[in-house]
Order: sequence, then structure tokens, then C-alpha cells
Amino acid sequence: MPEYPIKPAEPLDPTITSIQPGGGDVMEVELAWGKLRRWYLKTFRKSYVEAMAQLRRGTENKAPHEVLDPRDAKYYRNLGGYSWDTKDDPFAWRDKIPFARPGLAELLIYSFLTFGWAAIGTWVLRRWEWPLWAAIPGWLLTATLTVIGILIVWFFRNPTRRIPEGNHLVVSPADGKLVAIDRIEHDEYIGGPAVKIGIFLSIFNVHTNRTPIASRVIKIAYFKGQYLNALKPESAQVNEKLELSIQGTQAPFRPMLVRQIAGAIARRIVCWVQPNEELLSGELFGMIKFGSRTELVIPDEPGLEIVARLGDAVKGGMTIMARYPQTP
Repeated sequence: MPEYPIKPAEPLDPTITSIQPGGGDVMEVELAWGKLRRWYLKTFRKSYVEAMAQLRRGTENKAPHEVLDPRDAKYYRNLGGYSWDTKDDPFAWRDKIPFARPGLAELLIYSFLTFGWAAIGTWVLRRWEWPLWAAIPGWLLTATLTVIGILIVWFFRNPTRRIPEGNHLVVSPADGKLVAIDRIEHDEYIGGPAVKIGIFLSIFNVHTNRTPIASRVIKIAYFKGQYLNALKPESAQVNEKLELSIQGTQAPFRPMLVRQIAGAIARRIVCWVQPNEELLSGELFGMIKFGSRTELVIPDEPGLEIVARLGDAVKGGMTIMARYPQTP
């Protein structure tokens, strides 16, 4: 069994200026709300601001605005800078709810728009008598908005996963359908032969991403691109994507690569880790908002067994994708 040389962590890609490098309308709304919130805190809750400053870790603010509490660091946690221990974070409970924390703003805004308009439509339709030709389209629109709202809530779910144990196991980095298993003669990052596994995420799948092994982050690279249907193999080459290069923290220190690829609907890639950060197997590191593709590239070694099969439905952090020979 080969043992791979330890790779040095590389500086963060300078094009990555937040955990969501592609930006987005909801992100802009949340940042605008943050500006108003900071004004309120500095004006009316000065003691809270002072207390949070005492608990704050870090010597440099790398966010483009003031950081008064953990909410202000949300989009910039991958840059280093200010942070708080979990015990000092009054909003740490948000990590425990069954929804992806980076998607809470979208969840709240889109749910309000869909369920809110559905509620208004229901009230209007029940408040007055309507002719059949007007009532039927009204109820159909109300039902459609309700279904869309339910799908949005379902989309941003983040269920707890039981992670299989074993340094020789590679777990799925995403939920979805396994659509490709390709052997590669030589992968530049792996440094030799590799296996590339493609997973398609529909709008009905959980969209968080997890690490395939216990690992250290070596490099994070972001590529702008198109938004082809993520089912098309060429989408991996031309679509917007983020590549997370990692290396196992235990011998034989296998290098692996996880690609988050945007799709026709999914246009918001999120990755909140930073170079040299250590992650557990199956640990959350990001998400792709609304339908997408995730690729996993692993070393192709003698004795490697690809456990998952084409067409399989896989679950991030839970499904075993591949198994290497166990070391004594």
C-alpha cells in the first residue's frame, strides 16, 4: 500500500471572498439586514456588544464590515478573522436545528413568500363568493404556492447522519443518485491513477456536502462558469464549481478531491472551511443550493473496492462509496 507525501496547505484562492463566492440576492438581503442590526446593537445594546467583544477570538477582522457577534462572521468564516467558541456563541443552537444553517435566510424568505401568499389567497377565496371560473384558478395557484413552500422547506433540511467508522472507508460526500464511475490514468492532484465518482442531486435531495474521510484541507479553488443541467457529464468541466482538495489525517494520508458543481437551478455554492482546517469523516463542510452535482476523486490503488454502483441512491456521510484494504 503506498503512503502519500504530506502536502502543504495552500493559501485560499483570492477569488473566494466569502463562503458563497457566487454571491446571490438573498445573501445581499441578509447583509443589508446585518447592517441595520449592527446599528441597533451599537445604539441600544452597548453592553451586549462589549460582552461579545470580550469573548471574541482572533486578532484581525477579515470581513468587509464590523463583526459584533457570530452572525456577522457567517459569510466570512472561511477567511479566518474573528470567531467565537461554541459555548460563547448565543446562536450556536442554529447548528442543532434540522435545517442547513447557511440556507436559513433562503428558507425564511422563500417560505414567507410562498406560504404567505398562499395564506392571503386562501383568505381572499374564502372571504368572498367567487364565480367558478375565477375560484378554480385561484385555488390552483394557492395549492401550487403551498407545494412550492413545502419543497423549499424539504430542500433545506439537514438530517443527522450516523457516520461509518474506519480509516479504510470512503463515505459519500453528498446525497443523490450515482451517475458516473470513471477510472482516470493520472490525476494531477492525486499524483497517479484515480477513480472519479459523480453524484447528481435533484431538488428533492439533501443538499449539504460532507467530507469522505477524516482529512485536512489542502486547497480550495473556485471557478466561474456556466449553468448546464447537472445531469450532463460536460457540466463538470464548464459549470461554476468549487474544488476542495483534502488529504487524510491518518496513514497512508490519501489525497482526495471533492467538487461542488452548480446546475441549471443550483447557482449558489457554499463552502465554509479554510485551508489547513482538519475535518472528521462525514463532517459538514458546505452545501449547494437547489439541484446540482458533486464529484469525488479518490486514489485508484490495488485492492480498492468500489462498493456503490451506478444508479444507487446514496446519502452523504452515511453511504460507503469505496473500501480500501485495511492496514494491520
